[in-house]
Order: sequence, then C-alpha cells, then structure tokens
Amino acid sequence: MLAGKKYIKSKIYIALPVMDEPDYMSSVIKSVKKQTYKNYELFVCVNQPDDWWSQTEKINICENNLRSIEYLKSIREFPITIIDRCSKGNGWKGKKYGVGWARKTLMDAINKIADKNDIIISLDADTVFSENYFQSVINNFIQNPDAVALSVPYYHNLTNDETANRAILRYEIYIRYYSINLTKINNPYNFTALGSAIALPVWAYRGINGITPHKSGEDFYFLQKLRKFGEIILWNNEKVYPAARFSNRVFFGTGPAMIKGRSGDWSSYPVYYYSLFNDVGKTYDLFSSLFYNDIKTPMSDFLESQFNLNLWKPIRENCKTEDKFIKACRNKVDGLRILQYLKSKQKEINLTDEECLMEFLKKFYKNQIKDLNVNFDKFSFQNSKIEELNEIRDFLINKEKEYKTV
Repeated sequence: MLAGKKYIKSKIYIALPVMDEPDYMSSVIKSVKKQTYKNYELFVCVNQPDDWWSQTEKINICENNLRSIEYLKSIREFPITIIDRCSKGNGWKGKKYGVGWARKTLMDAINKIADKNDIIISLDADTVFSENYFQSVINNFIQNPDAVALSVPYYHNLTNDETANRAILRYEIYIRYYSINLTKINNPYNFTALGSAIALPVWAYRGINGITPHKSGEDFYFLQKLRKFGEIILWNNEKVYPAARFSNRVFFGTGPAMIKGRSGDWSSYPVYYYSLFNDVGKTYDLFSSLFYNDIKTPMSDFLESQFNLNLWKPIRENCKTEDKFIKACRNKVDGLRILQYLKSKQKEINLTDEECLMEFLKKFYKNQIKDLNVNFDKFSFQNSKIEELNEIRDFLINKEKEYKTV
C-alpha cells in the first residue's frame, strides 16, 4: 500500500475520441461533471478524414462533428482540451485516420504534459458511468501500484429496440465466454478490450512507447502490448456502460458485430468449443519443457504454419534461462495468435454456437444454471426470448467476476 501512495493525488486525464456523436455527448459529459474525484481534465479529439468534406454522403458527419466542438466549447465546469481533426483542412489525410489515430493523438498529447504517476482513462462518447468511477480507478491503482493497466468491467444496458438487444446480448455472451475460458486456463491474455473501458498510468504508457494506431481493434492491441510489459488489473468496483448501438465507425468491434449479427452473420464471433481453450492451456504448460527439448504441442502445427519455422529453437537460442524463455514464448504465442488458432480450429468443430455454449454451461455449471429461467434444450440466439439471453449474459458476468476477483 505504501507504494500505492504515489496515486493518491494523481491527476486523471480522460482521452475521448469523438466522431458523429452529438446525440451522445451530453450524456458522457454529464457523467464526467458529477464525479466525486475532481482532479481531472478532459482531452477530446473530434475527428474524421479531411476528404469527407467533399463527399456528399459524409457531409452530415462533418457538420455533426462541428456541432460537437461548439458544444464542448460551451462547457465551463472543468478544463477541456479540444483537438480539432475535423474542420476543413484539419481532418485526417492519407491512410492515417480512424479511432486508433484519434486515441494516439489524445494520449500522446496527454503524455507531453502529465506526470508519470497521473492516470489516463480511455473513454468513448457513447459511454456513461457513476459518480464514483474516477475515484474507483484511483483506488484500484493505489491497491495495485505495479499494475500497468486496468481492464474495466462493462455492461451494455438494454434498449427499447429488440433487434439491438438481441445483437448486443449475442455479442456480450461471445466476449464474456471468451474471457472466462481464457481465465479458467490462467492465460495472461484473458482481458476484455473495450476502448471505453481502459485506464493506465502515464509511466506505463511511456514504458511501451505509446499506443500503436490501428483503424480498428486498437484497444485489443494496446492492452496486449501493455500485458507484455506487466500485469493488468482485471476488475474494478465500478463499471462503465457503453451504448448498445449499431455503428460502422470502425471496421470491427461492438458496432460492426451488431450490424453483421442483425443479418444473421456471426461467423466472425463464433462460440469456440471449450476444449480448444484447453489446447491453448496445454501448450502454455509445455513452455517449460520446450526450453530443454522440442516436443509436440496442441498448437504446434498452427504455429509452424504461421511462422514458417521451428518456433522454439530461435527463442531458446536467445534466452539463457527458463524464465526468460517462458516469457518469450508467452509474448510470441500472444492474444492475437490464440484468437487465430481458435478461429482455425473451430472450423473443424461440427457444432452450432448454441451447442458449444450449452455444452460448456452444462459441463461446468450444471447445478448452478438450474435456477435460470432458460429453456436450454431449445435455446437459440435467434429465437429465444430476450429475457433468456439476458439471464445467460448476467450469469456469465457473475462467473467472470468470481474468477477475476480471486
């Protein structure tokens, strides 16, 4: 706890990318205003490609972005730094555009003025939270002073739109199921990456040389980069509440998943058969033995196809101790490789998403799911009642909390 005192007076810098979101701005600003922890400053990057001004179908987005800037300029209750990457001549040019570049622009600007023990909170404009959120983040880093990041728990509140509710529940079940299975095998990449649900100390941002911009998925790559640098806190007393909405502002993630799912296409987000995670766990368990000899692992064929070489030999040659070898293996067989492995092997599983989910629940939680008001024998993501999907979602949330707060 003594080491954690460095965070007691830390300033919080909020990094908020904004694009085409004037309808959401007032809600997130209201959440910021009501915080009990008052030592904070908001950085906002309102952004879009500059050539959208010449595209008739994009003009509305450009004008909405200007509306957002005017709204932000009207706020007097707390300090705001506005980074204008949307007005004519200031938008993104060339291939460097998107939410990844917006987050990088924000965090790099914060890094220039912040103290090393200040905290960056990454948010999205469609996200709300309680008045205790900022204080809970400070408290968490005080209790975990060596942590390089916090993966904040999240919850999508349901709406009046049944189609949107069905889509977000299907997506949430997918990501919670994924996280739980990685947690069950003690995998270091068991975090959930949402851009609206990340916090980190500035010293950690500097330690990894900042965020690497991606047009989409920057939150995943960012947390993976941080995880290779140190430990990530996996739970927090306060959640964030992103909106459940169809959005194509990014190429993959929650919004695009909901759009594809609305048409019945969930091929990019399958419910992976639970035994595939065990294969990952067995491979990780063999890293120690691989330091001494080449042995076959469940992931060997896949990894050799990815790297076109004997993966372990060059790592072994560069690592003089077993501990360094194991760490290097974990860095090489990272969250991205695990996801790619699962996707490749799932094609060999002759089961539906529903069957994979039901087998998992019945195998590990047979007695616990008896109390759920769910018809498991006829369960269908497409046809079961919203209430049933929500019960499964909430059950997985509770399991996730149990595993991650141990």
